[in-house]
Amino acid sequence: MKPSMRSRQEPRRVSNGVIIGAMLLSLCVLSIVKARYCATPFGKAEDQLQEQMNASIRMETDESPARTPGGDNSKEEEDEPEEVPSTALAVTTPAAVSTTTGGKGRKAGKDRKGKAKPTCYMTSKRSERCDASGDIRVDGNRSTIYVSGIDREWRTKPYARYHDPVAMAHVREYTLKPLGAAGDAAPACTKNHSVPGFMFSNGGFSGNLYHDYTDVLVPLFISTHQFKGRVKFLLSGMKPWWVAKFTPFFQQLTRYDVIDVDNDQEVHCFPRILIGATFHKDMGVDPRRSPGHVSVVDFKRALRRAFGLEREAASRGGATGTGKPRLLIISRRGSRRFLNEREMARVAAEAGFEVRVAEPDQHTDMATFAKLVNSADVMIGVHGAGLTNMVFLPRGAVLIQVVPFGGLEWLTSVTFKDPAGDMEVNYMDYNVKLEESSLIDQYPKNHQVLTDPYAVHKQGWDALKTAYLDKQNIRVDLDRFKATLQEAMSRLP
Repeated sequence: MKPSMRSRQEPRRVSNGVIIGAMLLSLCVLSIVKARYCATPFGKAEDQLQEQMNASIRMETDESPARTPGGDNSKEEEDEPEEVPSTALAVTTPAAVSTTTGGKGRKAGKDRKGKAKPTCYMTSKRSERCDASGDIRVDGNRSTIYVSGIDREWRTKPYARYHDPVAMAHVREYTLKPLGAAGDAAPACTKNHSVPGFMFSNGGFSGNLYHDYTDVLVPLFISTHQFKGRVKFLLSGMKPWWVAKFTPFFQQLTRYDVIDVDNDQEVHCFPRILIGATFHKDMGVDPRRSPGHVSVVDFKRALRRAFGLEREAASRGGATGTGKPRLLIISRRGSRRFLNEREMARVAAEAGFEVRVAEPDQHTDMATFAKLVNSADVMIGVHGAGLTNMVFLPRGAVLIQVVPFGGLEWLTSVTFKDPAGDMEVNYMDYNVKLEESSLIDQYPKNHQVLTDPYAVHKQGWDALKTAYLDKQNIRVDLDRFKATLQEAMSRLP
């Protein structure tokens, strides 16, 4: 009886297995078909657009005193590390710097543990670092650094935007040459230094506040804070007004004056040279990768010390003795300006805020403006470089980014939304509706710019920028604005 029952059940098990296998196979086939033919309608175009932006674009603003030809608005994504962590801060002896070509042509020597050690290497897709010790002679007039112990030349540009050829075209290139190479005698030292030298550039897109922080200041902090002031800065492409603007911050990282390495007619000799700062992410620091595991909060703390900012935390009661929180409206003169700014200020005052309106530009005193931002509990502005001043907001403050019409949420997220959380700032979007945009008066009702922004995106960055950033101004709906302010008030500690 039992054997016959087993013989009748066995075919049923085989049949069930076949059915299950067929179902799984069908699901796999359907998944492949869906992935091949049913992708989201704008996914590929968006990917291409972001690649184009990563290749040649900057953030456009009215605040940059020196316009770079071909410069545009910038969208970048966080880069995966490509560095050699064990060698990033190692001090080597002259004997440890002999080089051999490998990989990308950037391998050299060994460290004390016998591991391969680079002379120059990529610390991210956006940043390159060169690090050498021994007899180092920096001849900035000839853009040359003579290094003992290496057996070939290296070329580098000390600016953290390697993915962007437009920016890098405006950064001076330096050559590392073997000391004592035949036919190229090294010049004698005219200034000797006992501490390491660190070279960086304020070429590229420096002068635009967003790029000042993303491309220069944050990477500089990541790369030099661990020296505790015992490092000398060599600045290539020096703009005196730019250096004066950020001198209080530099004084948090170095005890010495910044050297104009391109033009000072000296040959500087160091026991160690580091060239190029390390980039982690837009306006941010990855504590897992930074020496001492510092974060962007530590960067903000250094800024507070630099500019004498005493206020650490925001409050509904404000900081000015009025018992009201302060609202700071970031004003703009060019595109993306508020068309009803006065009405906005009136509504904010009625909602219980003390209101200030300010328009930062290249002539604004940095310390004075930093203190104004630090006194604010809520800051609002249209997407643009002026929002970079959020680095001065106290902990728990609210940043409201007004996102222009045109499907730009992905752009506004990477530039300000994503960094805000790491900076201990509460973030809010105010997404502009078509009826609030000046575009409605510039185009026919059925125009593609108004009806199908993603079709404009597919045409590339220039088309997007022209339509939605260069030509658009905003008349805020006052009822929506009032509701936004009420929510911002509720988020304050």
